[in-house]
Amino acid sequence: MKIYLFLALLIFSSNAFSQKIDINNFIVKESLLKNSKLAVIASDSLERPLENINGTYSFTVSGFSQLLNFHDGVAIVPLQLEKSSFVYIKHQNISGTHSKLLYVYKKEGSLNPYTISTNWLIFFPLIIIVLIFAFRKFLIIGLIILLVFIYFNHSNGLTLGTFLETIFDKLKMLF
Repeated sequence: MKIYLFLALLIFSSNAFSQKIDINNFIVKESLLKNSKLAVIASDSLERPLENINGTYSFTVSGFSQLLNFHDGVAIVPLQLEKSSFVYIKHQNISGTHSKLLYVYKKEGSLNPYTISTNWLIFFPLIIIVLIFAFRKFLIIGLIILLVFIYFNHSNGLTLGTFLETIFDKLKMLF
């Protein structure tokens, strides 16, 4: 009986000393080493870095599960980018799913990540489709624009699965 009491006390006390803080927002920038890798910076809702985040957190980077080691609020994604592409970074914890879709533009060895609003992913194709139905003369031009949009997204790493996952994550956050 004493051994069970000791084990229960040990388990409860170990949880009291392990203070793992949830990451509810993050910023993505180029790594300071300029080695074609991205840095994920834990931040608060006002995009101020949180330097007290330390430990290993699970992220999904473009469909690949990655364990990122945070030191003083910064973690380096181990995957190198060879060319400009879309990168979808998602972190799931108790408070929900936190994700960002980025277009990382690579020029002369430097990376410039741009956050893509999910609203653009939803409204741009919808506007083109509405214009196609509204104006029959716009049919061929609208279809060409949609095909270019789909080809650009697919050739830069934004597959249909990632596209839909981004939209569904946005819809989950709204409801």
